[in-house]
Amino acid sequence: MTIDPEKIKLAVRNSIPVTIKTYTLPSELEAQLEQILDGFLKEIGQGDLKDPLYYCLRELAVNAKKANTKRVYFQEKNLDLLNNEDYQKGMQTFKEETLNNISHYLELQKKAGLYIKIVFHQKSDILNIYIANNTSITKKEQMRVYDRIARARAYDSLEEAFSMVLDDSEGAGLGIVIMILMLRKMGLSEESFDIDTENGETVARLSIPMAKVHLDHLHEISNLLAEKLEHIPQFPENVATLQRQLSDPEVEMNDIARSIAVDPALTADLLKLVNSAAFMLPKRVDNIAEAVKLVGLRGLKNLLYSYGTQKILGDETAETRGLWLHSHKTAFFAYNLAKNILKRKDILDDVYVGGILHDMGKIIFSSVHPDLLTNIRKFCEERNIEPQFLEDISAGLNHAEIGARIAEKWNFPDNLVSAIRFHHDPTQAPRRYREMIDVIYMANSLANYETENLSLEELNPTVLRRFNVAGEGHLLLIKEKLDTAFEHETSSHQE
Repeated sequence: MTIDPEKIKLAVRNSIPVTIKTYTLPSELEAQLEQILDGFLKEIGQGDLKDPLYYCLRELAVNAKKANTKRVYFQEKNLDLLNNEDYQKGMQTFKEETLNNISHYLELQKKAGLYIKIVFHQKSDILNIYIANNTSITKKEQMRVYDRIARARAYDSLEEAFSMVLDDSEGAGLGIVIMILMLRKMGLSEESFDIDTENGETVARLSIPMAKVHLDHLHEISNLLAEKLEHIPQFPENVATLQRQLSDPEVEMNDIARSIAVDPALTADLLKLVNSAAFMLPKRVDNIAEAVKLVGLRGLKNLLYSYGTQKILGDETAETRGLWLHSHKTAFFAYNLAKNILKRKDILDDVYVGGILHDMGKIIFSSVHPDLLTNIRKFCEERNIEPQFLEDISAGLNHAEIGARIAEKWNFPDNLVSAIRFHHDPTQAPRRYREMIDVIYMANSLANYETENLSLEELNPTVLRRFNVAGEGHLLLIKEKLDTAFEHETSSHQE
């Protein structure tokens, strides 16, 4: 396996999990795990944490391998792991016999399909590391781990821990104590570690909150952007007025059409937008009254959020035009996924406009006013924040939060703010918007599938289940159909 640093950067910035699966945990794979961890930590400015965190990661991975080895060992000896008498008998010889013939037992593990899975996932401001093996931890084993955690509270240093009496028969002994002390050295408590059984797997978790150092600076800059962006104007007043009018339950379609028609530039731009490929109206619309009737009040209201945002942020640069193209493709994919797979006509308007706006945080940075960048640099200098942080933000790190904060500044409705904020992390979205955001997440993933070199294992499994994705081939078939439809619609509207 080759470690691609660019893919690691992408995984951190877009909250994509990186998953490694092995049956034997060879030493060369351990070195690669260290490289991946190093890549994650460097991307979020926490490279100094590599050594203590790698110790924790390796300790848990080795324990997972030992747990699998214990299962095949007991099976070979015809001993019941859950029987106290058999357990005591087996553990008397387990360590010596498996160490002296480890290749034999590793081969048995592989034949039995017993694996170790390591997942790295930067989620919001927390680095999550999951180490799973597909054998369930027994209550006895779990209580032993918790006992070691409790014992670790009594020690103030690693030296004290090393002086304790060791029990050589088990793997989760001194190593767990040292791991807890390592976490404490990083300023974390034992609450950053947990181990339990889920769906037939034993899952050990390390949850490392990074906000206290590097991401704290990013949040500060996010706040600065949201609160002091004097060079990003307020939402266009004529659009805001129309939005208020559309919210009136007594409003008539003809009144809306007349309000739009007063502004010739708005009329022309809205007709152009309504007739664009992504909106997919059944026929070309040549007057605003007909457009209002075809689109409907809710659709028009959402359309105005998209229109107003594009007017403010513009498309002067090649980078910005590329981002808008991706956004329209995501909107088109989202609309079709909701319509043709989920059969949910009630969310079509929402997923479409959410798809257009999901990356507005990136677009803000690609088209931002030069004075704003000067202000941010000054902000960084005053707080001794390295210039690299600014580059990280402008490259996309934290763009979902920045986009959401600007959307709140412009008084966007909660569903659109949530679509922007959680489009990389749908599991954190409010429950009432979860289906809409799942669609946008899926559409964005499919639109990026090739350019960002994603794989099926890196996509959210809950979202994949919502769309009944049976495997990578099925996913690629969905993407191929959407790509073909998007190209057809785009070309037909250009003719």
